[in-house]
Amino acid sequence: MKTIRVSVVTPDGPVYEGDVEMVSVKAKSGELGILPGHIPLVAPLEISAARLKKDGKTSYVAVSGGFLEVRPDKVTILAQAAERAEDIDVLRAKAAKERAERRLQSQQDDIDFKRAELALKRAMNRLNVAGMK
Repeated sequence: MKTIRVSVVTPDGPVYEGDVEMVSVKAKSGELGILPGHIPLVAPLEISAARLKKDGKTSYVAVSGGFLEVRPDKVTILAQAAERAEDIDVLRAKAAKERAERRLQSQQDDIDFKRAELALKRAMNRLNVAGMK
C-alpha cells in the first residue's frame, strides 16, 4: 500500500518522523483523514490525538493544537507541544489535570479561566492518548 511521509514537529524538535498509510487529525473544521496524494491543505488543529496508521497498527501522538500542512507526498504537523503515547508521563499528566480542575473550581478573581480550561484539555488529551498505547 502507498505511504505518505509524516513529521510531527514542536519548537523543541521533531517528535515523530515516518511513513504511514493514513493520518487522522481533528482540525478546527472537523475530522480530517489524509491519504497519500491528498490535495495541498493547511488547517489549524484542535487539542487532540493524531492517529498514524501503518501495517494495520495505529500510533498515537497527543497534539496540543498547532497547524497541519498537507502536500501530496508529505504531512507536517506543527504543534506547540506533542508527545508520542509511549512517551507520556501519566503521573505528570494526572497532576496537571488535577491542578487545572482546582483552578477552574476556585472562585478567585485572579484565575485566568481560559488558560486553566486549555490546560485541562491538554492534560485530558495526554491521558486519553496514553491510554491508547
